[in-house]
Amino acid sequence: MAHAIFISYRRDDTEGEAGRLFDDLTRAFGSDAVFMDVAGIDPGIDFRKAIDDNVACCGVLLAIIGPTWATITGEDGARRLDNENDYVRLEIASALKRNIAVIPVLVHDAHMPHSPQLPDDLKDLAYRNSVEITHARWNSDVQLLIKALTQYVHTTKATEGDTVHATVPVQLPAPRPASEAAPMRTKSKTPLIAGLAVFGLAVVALVLYFALRPSGALDGRWTNPSATERNALAQLEVSGSGGQLSIHAWGSCKPANCDWGAQSATYDGQKAKATWSMLSDADGQQRGRVATVTVSPGSAGKLEVLIANTYPQHPGNTRQFEFVRAQ
Repeated sequence: MAHAIFISYRRDDTEGEAGRLFDDLTRAFGSDAVFMDVAGIDPGIDFRKAIDDNVACCGVLLAIIGPTWATITGEDGARRLDNENDYVRLEIASALKRNIAVIPVLVHDAHMPHSPQLPDDLKDLAYRNSVEITHARWNSDVQLLIKALTQYVHTTKATEGDTVHATVPVQLPAPRPASEAAPMRTKSKTPLIAGLAVFGLAVVALVLYFALRPSGALDGRWTNPSATERNALAQLEVSGSGGQLSIHAWGSCKPANCDWGAQSATYDGQKAKATWSMLSDADGQQRGRVATVTVSPGSAGKLEVLIANTYPQHPGNTRQFEFVRAQ
């Protein structure tokens, strides 16, 4: 069966959000109606043709765009989007060329890329209406997206009765007409009341778990042993609990580290992300720099830190470091 929805994303930018959206759309439309990854391309197959064939089978392509989607670089230091063989570029360019509906999906407060930022075969993307999915309103935002996608794909009988997410209420069947109703019998309400009480306690327990669970391995003060470059991230302090976290950052400066200040962070139970908008660096240069820092637990009690920098005057970059706990 042809795949009606194609999800295009960058692993280093929006892997978690793409996977979560894939699960929600699969529950809504069925596993045969959603396609996300080209990792299954057989050896010896031209991946460009495989991508083009997969995109040709879809009715709509969702381009998941995070803060570093347009600026992330490869191992050679060049921007991935400028590589003609970049998977994401090939996927979106193929859909645009075939006049397939392309919907940009913005996550983590990302903004639509402007036409000058895009290669020629992607410039039309800048003029496609986008939708935004936020962490705080994920369920309701996804419901609106699903409603919009129904014009491209329809639910099957196998999925019509499935709920899209745990918070979506189950639709009960319509009441039977009075003429068909069974004879009335008086029943005890005790089992019903007990069942509702147990259900209510379970819901409260789930809410408390997700709202109050600690940030665990992220908490504390961390240092970067390899912070040798100017304005590299030298030190972090993560504090808070549940979904309300704060990240305080210091850049590597001489003679003392530069205090970036503290920013609130979005936290999904595994990763925390915060963004700093800087008027200028320590020496007054690079005015307008925006730094997005993502932290997650690493191996051996360390902290994985990904820094994505964007600049108004030149291409951005990403750096990854491994922090250790401060002594």
